[in-house]
Amino acid sequence: MTDTEDLLWSEDNGVGVITLNRPKARNALTFAMYEAIRDICDRAAGDEALRAVIITGSGDKAFAAGTDIAAFRDFSKPQDALDYEARIDKVLAALEAVPVPTIAAISGACTGGGAAIAACCDLRIGARDMRFGFPIARTLGNCLSNNNLARLSSMLGAHRVKEIIFTSRLIEANEALALGLVSELHDDKAAVLARAHELAETLKGHAPLTMRATKEALRRLRVGHDGDDHDLIVQCYMSEDFREGMEAFLAKRKPGWKGK
Repeated sequence: MTDTEDLLWSEDNGVGVITLNRPKARNALTFAMYEAIRDICDRAAGDEALRAVIITGSGDKAFAAGTDIAAFRDFSKPQDALDYEARIDKVLAALEAVPVPTIAAISGACTGGGAAIAACCDLRIGARDMRFGFPIARTLGNCLSNNNLARLSSMLGAHRVKEIIFTSRLIEANEALALGLVSELHDDKAAVLARAHELAETLKGHAPLTMRATKEALRRLRVGHDGDDHDLIVQCYMSEDFREGMEAFLAKRKPGWKGK
């Protein structure tokens, strides 16, 4: 993994945890942190022991408050902007492509790049102090890439995305739950993390190929894929796990999933 003390990775009993670790800067993301996330995601594809990934932020102020503004100081030509957005798109695409379920455990500010990371996760749960948004119209004056806008629009609808970007307001916890942006709310960060680990344990007991195929099919639908799902259907129905699931169901026992 890319070396950085600003991002921590741990793995225990099939559950990986990415911790964004710049609490004094509200976990604002440096380029090194983005690259470390991408590296973890790329390696996850070959980690057969990994069954779920949790992403959270260090400290009690933020999940992540966007990209560190210092990263933009050297921008002087059009290619700098294009390269930056291309880099972020690659990181977020790698996160979406992680073959196991990902869970964003959100507390405090979840804005800009942090909100983009959370939006890529399969499940999002929040603390009651969470605030989500992209206040760029009143801060930096930059914009989101088409890929980011498409991802957010698929979650919230284009009208809502325009409203929160134009007004630069942050979505707070109760509204986030009502919009389906998060599936659960908990009292504080500790409770959110505990629930994230509980969810990860639940997911470990479910068929990996079912979840993997569902993730990939929904990703294809969002990016305008031609709709071919034959590979996903064959992968699941011809798997050892499908046979195991049938036999376990008939024998009234718990299946032993292998992800194969």
